[in-house]
Amino acid sequence: MTEKSPPLLLSTTLMFTITTVVTVIGVPWYGWVHGFAGNDLAFMLFFIAANGLGITAGYHRLWAHRSYEASKPVQLGLLIFSTMAVQNSVITWASGHRTHHRHVDDRDLDPYAATRGFWFSHIGWMLRNYPSGTPHLDNARDLLNDPWLQFQHRFYLPLALLTNLGFPLAAGCITGHIVASLLLSGFLRLVICHHVTFFINSLAHRWGHQPYTEQNTARDNAILAWLTWGEGYHNFHHLFQYDYRNGIKWWQWDPTKWLILALSWVGLTRNLKRASEFAIQRAQLTLLFSRTERGLAQAGMSAALEPLKLRMAAEYETFMAALNEWTSIQEERYRITKHELQQHWEHTQIHQRLGELETRLREQYKRLLLLSARIA
Repeated sequence: MTEKSPPLLLSTTLMFTITTVVTVIGVPWYGWVHGFAGNDLAFMLFFIAANGLGITAGYHRLWAHRSYEASKPVQLGLLIFSTMAVQNSVITWASGHRTHHRHVDDRDLDPYAATRGFWFSHIGWMLRNYPSGTPHLDNARDLLNDPWLQFQHRFYLPLALLTNLGFPLAAGCITGHIVASLLLSGFLRLVICHHVTFFINSLAHRWGHQPYTEQNTARDNAILAWLTWGEGYHNFHHLFQYDYRNGIKWWQWDPTKWLILALSWVGLTRNLKRASEFAIQRAQLTLLFSRTERGLAQAGMSAALEPLKLRMAAEYETFMAALNEWTSIQEERYRITKHELQQHWEHTQIHQRLGELETRLREQYKRLLLLSARIA
């Protein structure tokens, strides 16, 4: 017997239907008949960028994950433009996202579990009253204590209407093309911003590679990163969700990371959290070691590879032991710095020991990579 689907949520279904129909039919028709001016397109692109960064830097990295702190002016700017993106209040959005991370891929608990199919994780979870999508705000008590977020949560609908009509109308008054502005900066902008965000819930759990963990469906995808303001490095994010970065290499496209970092240079953001280099290497090596063992077991190991496998296992154990020692010394340094009870020479001793360990860890990491390449 087929399981009965939950009832449709009329408000979200109507919103997605109306905005899509107007965008697919109204925008091309108006463009064909009347055309769009360059400044109409410029305003639309500005609002797309402002909404996208409002969600990624605001809803996601600032409020959902607390990966950095922001000054009041930055918070206000992010709050205004993320409200315009029409993705529910910060409190509701962040609560659902925290639930997603805690129960990722669980069909019954993850609000937009990728294991329930592309359509469900992309948009279907918002169209029906699924139990997994019911907001539970117990995991967002820190946000409930913020007066700005309380205000936005309480008056979300009028604020969303005000920003979605007010900003396009203001742009239309400036350009003299009110209808064109409503179509481009209103409808088309909103549809693009919606689906760009939804790609992270759907495509980023199905398309790409997994360099850090195979414990969930999240994947890194450079193409998606270009479309989603840096959010496409999703495999890394699911393992190191507290990191303000998603793309950790200097060359990886992550404009959200660059914005947060640039604002820190002028004192507008602070306490930017980062996963340590060696924690990242540990994740990569753990996965690499697991894949190498799995590959050898499937292919059948020749006598020539047995010494390499034993050597790799020994190197891996040595790396993990050095990493545990490094972590212990870091904790010791934190205690000394926090309480300021020790003499200068003890700080110097700790820094020296850390430097030696970090050199060893880098060398062992390179040896492990070379060994795995030989075995593969």
